[in-house]
This record gives sequence, C-alpha cells and structure tokens, in this order.
Amino acid sequence: MFETIKNTAHYRWYVLATVSVGTFMSTLDSSIVNVALPTISSQLHSDISILQWVVTAYLLTISSLLPVFGRTADMFGRKKVYSLGFLIFILGSLLCGFADNIWFLVGSRVLQAVGASMLMSNSAAIITAIFPSNERGKALGLTGTVVALGSLTGPALGGLLIGLTSWRSIFFINIPLGIIGYLAARLILPNDESRKAQESFDFIGAITFTAGMISLLLGINNGEDWGWTSLSVLFSLIIGLALLFVFFINERKTQHPLIDLSLFSNRPFMIGNLSGWLSFVAMFANNMLLPFYLQHILNYTPSQVGLLMTVFPITMAIVAPISGHASDKFGPIVLTTSGLAITGLGLFYFSTLSATAQFYQIIPGSILIGLGSGMFQSPNNSSVMSSVPPQKLGIAGGINSLVRNLGMIIGIAFSVSLFEALGGVTKPNPDQISTFLSAYHSVMLVAMTIAFVGAIISLNRKSYAMAKNN
Repeated sequence: MFETIKNTAHYRWYVLATVSVGTFMSTLDSSIVNVALPTISSQLHSDISILQWVVTAYLLTISSLLPVFGRTADMFGRKKVYSLGFLIFILGSLLCGFADNIWFLVGSRVLQAVGASMLMSNSAAIITAIFPSNERGKALGLTGTVVALGSLTGPALGGLLIGLTSWRSIFFINIPLGIIGYLAARLILPNDESRKAQESFDFIGAITFTAGMISLLLGINNGEDWGWTSLSVLFSLIIGLALLFVFFINERKTQHPLIDLSLFSNRPFMIGNLSGWLSFVAMFANNMLLPFYLQHILNYTPSQVGLLMTVFPITMAIVAPISGHASDKFGPIVLTTSGLAITGLGLFYFSTLSATAQFYQIIPGSILIGLGSGMFQSPNNSSVMSSVPPQKLGIAGGINSLVRNLGMIIGIAFSVSLFEALGGVTKPNPDQISTFLSAYHSVMLVAMTIAFVGAIISLNRKSYAMAKNN
C-alpha cells in the first residue's frame, strides 16, 4: 500500500501530512502546558520560581539543539532523525505523565524537548526537498496553518482534559499522536542517503554552541526575575557569549562545521532570517503584555481573554496558505514586506487603546497582526529554505527554527523589561492604571518600530533563489 502511495502523483502531499503530525504535536505541547501549571503547582507542591522550569527547560533545550539536529539530519538522513524524534518525544511525554515530583517533571520535559527539536529542525527541510519550487510556498503555508492550529487547540484541549481527568492527561495525549507520526514517518517519508562517511561531525562546535546558547538564554530569560545586574545573570551572559565566540572561531577553522557560516553570505538566507527574527520580537512583545491589559485593565475573565487571544492564530491560519501560494507565483518580497508593515500597524493600533476599550475594539489589532504574520511567515520561510543547496536543508531549517525561538524569547524579555523600566506593573491598583497604559503604549510603539525596520530589511532581499534545490 505504502509503496503505491510513494509512486502516486500526490506523494508529496502525503509527506506534508506526515510532517504536519510532528508540527502539530510539538506546537500543541508548547501551548497546552501553560493551562496546567496552576494544577501542577498545587499537586506537586511547587512554587512559581521552580514551576517556571517546566516551561523554561523545554524552551532552552529546543533552542540550543535545533542547529545540532539539523546538521545531524544532513549527515545521517532526515528520515532517521525525524522518526527518532517521535520516539524520544513519546518517551518524554510518558515520563512527564508519571512524574511524582517537580524536578522529575522538569527532567522529562528536557527529554521531550530533545524529541521536539529533532522534529522542528527537519520539518521545513523535508518539505523543501520534496516539493518543487512552484509549490513550496503553498506547502510551507499549510505548515504555518498547522502551527497556528496547534497553538490554538492547546489551551482549549488542555482545559478540557484537566477538567475531565487530570493534568497528566495533557502529556499522555501525545502518545497516540506520536505513535501515528512515527509509523507514518517510517512508512511514508522518502529515504535519503547518509553522508557520514564523507563528512565528520563537529563535536566541538556542537558542545560550545549548545552550552553557549543555554547559558545566554538562561540569562536573558531570567534577567527580569533575578535582576539584570545580578551576579547570576551577568555570569550566564558572559559565559554564554564567551562560548559562542569560541564556537564562531571553531566554525571558521573546521573542515565540516556544525553551521556553515557561508550561508549568511547568501542574501535571501540572511535577510529572511534577520527579518524573521525581528517579526517574532515585535509580535511577542504584544503577546506577553496583552493578557495583562485585558485582564487587569479591562477586567475581562480568563475565558474572555482566551477567546480574544484566539483571533490572532485563526487569522494567521486562514492567511498563511493563501500567502504561501501567492509567493510561489509572485515571489516573496511584496508579501513579506507588506506583512511586516501590517504587523506594525496592528501594534500601533494597540498603542491607541484606552482603559475603557470595548470587547469589539480589541479585535481589529489582533486581526491586523494575524494578517501580517500570515502574509510574512510562509513566503519568508520559502525564500530562506529555497536559497540553500539540498545537502544543507537540515541545518538551514534548524537555523530558521532557532531564529523563531530567539525572537520569541527576546521579544518577551525585552517587552517585560521595557514595560517595568517605564514604571508599569502587571497587576496595577486603580492609581496605577494610567502608568500601566503609558508603559504598554510605549512598548507597542517600540515593537511597531521593530516591525517597520524588519519590513525595510525584507524589502532589500531583492533576489529570490528558487532554482538551487528544485
């Protein structure tokens, strides 16, 4: 049966469906856990300072390993690495579900993140390799829809599962999904040749990059809680930067580097990743602060806040495949530049909202940001992945995913730090509402500027390399 599928004209779409299982599972798990944190805190007797590691450990592990597994897949085969990612994710999910103390849960989340990074670093590479250039944007656009749907489904499904059973069920739900994904990956994904005999793995690069990223992101992620001038944060930042400097020197000298730095001399690759990073910094500045505005200034219930927060992913889910298909015909420049500009307009809209805004007045800003993000992400990803040769698709996909995660982390850290530096507090009393709004509006205007800078940078990509890996 599966050999018949591989010989059909629609085989590439079966590959896309298979990859979508891993994409949906990893994004679902990123969004579903937050709903369970209060319940986990009470049942495992953990305060928030320790509980945050359930989320932080997952995020740090993924970010530090994306290029490592991208390079590993280029050497040993994407099918092998992607399939193994499902198994590790299943094992991590199983251990999370049986965790009886908070640190065992954190360790299991790290194992989960190893599997997730194997999936995330290779999904775009597999799609790019199997789809011709005139359908690549459409395929990556559909992947963007799956990402949005995973993020959208997570909170609602998590709340339902916890209400019906327990918090452990949010991890057990991954097991049937993972088994389906693993079987589909083994049976449907195309075989690719291993190049381990021709190239050596850069262990020094992998160790210095992983340790450097963990240390740097640890400092950035905890700067607000620990204090930016505290010894712990400064030590983390300095060690992280020092290790990444050693990594950079090593990559310039080694014959087979973990990250081929020459990729960044490729204009579409460099411009795409830089503008993509700026887009996520801008978006997540608002994603972090908007719930506090809705709940503590407008006094909306958590269910109302959740409903309003779904406007963005729904809009993105609708727009992303349309934008991806359009980029196959017209190229990425107009779509990516316009998308970032529209995102900037959405952020500007949020900077005008008052303490008496009505429910319906929130929606246009979320629609604008969802529209802008949907217009930008698919063509930009297609441009980045189409600009590299086939043998480097894995590392290119890993870097592209890393840039996205870095944008999220820095967007959150930047927005909170700037907000508090301007006098804002997340739970204001009545006398502090005007200060909250002033700080929130200022952060939105800075985020708008970042989005507009990204649009200008995107406009300068000029060339669209489509023929290198058809």
